[in-house]
Parts: sequence; C-alpha cells; structure tokens
Amino acid sequence: MADDPYKTLGVAKTATQDDIKKAYRKLVKQLHPDLHPGDTGKQAQFQAVSAAHDLLSDPETRRRFDAGEIDAQGHERPEHHFYRHYADQDAGRRYDPHPSAGGFESASDLFSDLFGRRQGAGAYHRQEFHAPGPDLRYTLEIDFLDAVNGSKNSVTMPDGNRIEISFPPGTRDGQTFRLRGKGGPGFGNGPSGDALVTVTLRPHPVFTRDGDNIEVEVPITFDEAVLGAKIEVPTISGPVSMTVPKGVSSGHRLRLRGKGIVTGKGAAGDQFVRLKIILPDKIDATMESLATQWRKHAPFDPRASLRRKA
Repeated sequence: MADDPYKTLGVAKTATQDDIKKAYRKLVKQLHPDLHPGDTGKQAQFQAVSAAHDLLSDPETRRRFDAGEIDAQGHERPEHHFYRHYADQDAGRRYDPHPSAGGFESASDLFSDLFGRRQGAGAYHRQEFHAPGPDLRYTLEIDFLDAVNGSKNSVTMPDGNRIEISFPPGTRDGQTFRLRGKGGPGFGNGPSGDALVTVTLRPHPVFTRDGDNIEVEVPITFDEAVLGAKIEVPTISGPVSMTVPKGVSSGHRLRLRGKGIVTGKGAAGDQFVRLKIILPDKIDATMESLATQWRKHAPFDPRASLRRKA
C-alpha cells in the first residue's frame, strides 16, 4: 500500500466521508480480482485500495492518521525523543534512561521484561508471544432483492481468497457482519482476527423499503381506474394478482398483507401499492370523444377543495 491512503483513493485530504466512499466504489469496480483473473498487479492495487478505504472510512482512524499517531498501515508511530527531552534534566542525569523506560537500565531489560522472564543473575527464560490477529474491514455491495430475501454470495477478499457469506432475509443497507477467523493472521499461536463486512445495497428500479414493508408504484389505465380491474403486481417474492376497486385516483394506496420482508421471527411486513393513472402516448378519436361528452355533463371539480384551503 502507498504511504498516503488519500493518494491511493485519489481524493484530497479535505474529502468528505461520502467522497471517500464514492472513490472506493469506483476503484473497486475497476480493480476487483473477478474482473482480472490471474493479474497480480491489479490484485495488489485492489488490496491497496481496500486497505486505504479501511483506514479512512473510520473517522477515528482517519483522525489518528492525520494527526500522525498511526501510519498508513494503521500501526502506532513510535514516539520520537530529541535532545530537549534530556537537556532540562540535572547535569549528571541528562543521558540516563528516559522515564518512559519504566526504571529499566537498558532497552534490552525492557524487552526482556515484556517477552521473557529473568532467571538468576542476568539470565532469561524466553516466553513466546501470542496474540489474536487484527480485524479487517471490508465493504460489499449486493443486490436489493438478495438483501431483503436473503442469499449466499461468493466473494473474493483482497487477499485473493474466495469465501461464501450468508445474508439473512431483511439485511439492511449499512449492516455489518462479522466473519470469525477471516481477518489478519494471529501472532505466534494466536487465532486469526475477524473480517467485518459492511453491506451496501444497490437500489432497485421498482421496490423501495420502509422498515419491513415494501413500497411500489404501479401504473393503471383510465378505464381500470373508472371501472376497476384485476391486475398483476410485482412483489419481492414474485408477481401476484390484485383487485383495483372502481373509481380510484392516482396516489390511491392499496395493501398486500404479508408481501413485505420476512423477519427472523417468521413474521412478514406488507407491500403497499401506490396507483398511478397513465394515459396512452397518443389519444385516439374514441377516447377524445368520450372525454368531451363527459366534460359537458360532469359537474365534478377536483380542485374545489384546493381553492377553499388556499
């Protein structure tokens, strides 16, 4: 990974979190290993982009990087000591070990205390250091229907390994899933860290979500609105038949019970259908004649209430 994650993503240091997210998504679509099988160069770029996004997408790690507290890999930067740290001490103690050494006579004593145990005069018994590996963060974009209905997705991680992730029905945009043991390798005999996968949903051209309910707009013809009809309506589980009552207007809302999102407890939301009256692109003579006759005899004024309220 490059030393500057901002340059890796192609954004300025003043970029907003939304700018960072957009830049990451654009690069992922260009560099994903599935699009360049066997291309180690593209894979390395993909890993660098993912690592840069992981660091900058978290406001706290971004702040610490900008402040110089951590490097581009997320590692703590060592504290630098200068002559001024010692110059203010008593003349006879200016070059004694720094107080941060905790009273150890040398750096070797300090590390020996951390990684070994003293035995006798100056001898050490070394103990191995074991610790869990770091957690790694990823962002994955999935289809709207895969999220609301539940699905399994086989994806390629930045390290090139393919894993299968199961998403339960009702998965939400921005939801994070923890994959145990799929993170960075452990230290010594320590276990691997976890992979934290945050999901973003591709918008659907027909359906939108409101909690566990689904909203959809369905066009109907003029005669269906006047006379009523049985029409086919799409749902997230497939098309169903629905009755349009006589005399509906555009904006009329109908409910299909249980056709929303199934929750983990087995209950389901509803689907709400907003009707929209659509006229043909070209009005023929018959429709024009009917409208003319209706206008002559109908006293109906749809804007009367509007004028009263204005």
